[in-house]
Amino acid sequence: MEAPIHTMELLFQQLGLDGTSQAVAHFIDKNSPIAQGVKLHEAAFWTESQSLCLAEMIDEDADWAEIVDQLNVLLR
Repeated sequence: MEAPIHTMELLFQQLGLDGTSQAVAHFIDKNSPIAQGVKLHEAAFWTESQSLCLAEMIDEDADWAEIVDQLNVLLR
C-alpha cells in the first residue's frame, strides 16, 4: 500500500486553517461529531469556499480524496 500523497496537516493548510497537529486535533474535538446524514462538506462549520473545496476533492476523486475521507471518519 502506498503512503498517502497528502497529510491531514496539508489538507488543513489547503483549507486555509492552521495545519499544526495540535490545531487539527483541536478542530476535530471542537467540531465533532457531525450529525448522521450530513455530508462532510455540508457541515455548518465550513466556510463556503472550504465546503466547495472539500466537495471537489471528493467528487473528482482527487489525490486529496483519501485524506478527506480520513477527516470525515475523525469527525464522526
